[in-house]
Amino acid sequence: MTTQMSSVNMTAPTAIPPANNALPQAGQIDLAKMAAVMRRQRWQDFFFHKLTFTFAALVMVVLVGIIISLFLSAIPAVKEFGLSFIWTIEWDPVNDKFGGMVAIVGTLVTSFIALLIAFPVSFGIALFLTEICPNWLKRPLGTAIELLAGVPSIIYGMWGLFVFAPLFSQYVQPALAATLGKMPVIGVLFSGSMIGIGMLSAGMVLAIMIIPFISSVMRDVFEVVPPVLKESAYGLGCTKWEVVRKIVLPYTKIGVVGGVMLGLGRALGETMAITFMIGNSHHLSWSLFAAGNSIASILANEFAEAETVLHTSSLFYLALILFLITFIVLSAAKLMLLGLSRKEGTK
Repeated sequence: MTTQMSSVNMTAPTAIPPANNALPQAGQIDLAKMAAVMRRQRWQDFFFHKLTFTFAALVMVVLVGIIISLFLSAIPAVKEFGLSFIWTIEWDPVNDKFGGMVAIVGTLVTSFIALLIAFPVSFGIALFLTEICPNWLKRPLGTAIELLAGVPSIIYGMWGLFVFAPLFSQYVQPALAATLGKMPVIGVLFSGSMIGIGMLSAGMVLAIMIIPFISSVMRDVFEVVPPVLKESAYGLGCTKWEVVRKIVLPYTKIGVVGGVMLGLGRALGETMAITFMIGNSHHLSWSLFAAGNSIASILANEFAEAETVLHTSSLFYLALILFLITFIVLSAAKLMLLGLSRKEGTK
């Protein structure tokens, strides 16, 4: 018994020191690995930060470069015509007399008509798809809207010129002239020759073009609304319209405005459809049936044929004005959203 006890006491101390010596070595290896991993992660974060910053800065560089190039190319026209270029109607390439009022008015009028028609229609489409549409119909309708958004603009222009314009001149324009054209104040807007092309028909084709964009954005935004908010409102006895007005719209107003601005930007810069439908006439008229012009259509029609420096510079001047119009519209939308946010904070 004593022999066994003495053997245990003699062997136990010899087994413990190797384990105690191994623990510090394992700890040192783990700390070294952790330090290496942390160094590698710091370098990864550094390069990732610089790479994403480069991408973001590249956007600003491109934007500034576009502004500078437009301004430098427009300097001869700015020196020659000044700000009077904006309200001058004459456009005479033969005598180098240029004014952008016809194109500016045509751009604004057609875009306003397009937005006036497209916004309520897109709003109704988005609400139907998210709140009312049965499940079996959501996917086909959503796919159809996305396909319409992907159709090239020149297809819309050709369809508008060869299909929409004849029907518009035969059925819609006579009806508008016989009804709204007889009213005392706005009657002048619906008078004149009924040939199917002009600012009104161009605006309607633009509306058909931008409806898929606006409705797709609105649909995606409306689907982000938490279902518990809508279910709570329905549980309190609210109707669908009350849920939309008091729950969906306040929650998604920023996205709705973003979708509208996306459609408006598409309408302001649209080229081929406008070129087919607006008539390309340097004439200013109160009638929406009359042919007109837009900044994008003038650039498409005359840029390749511009021979004089002043003609080319005037086209760049128009491009700069279009850029400024878009910038002003987007800035106004941003300021409106900021004002709504401040009002929400005071409630």
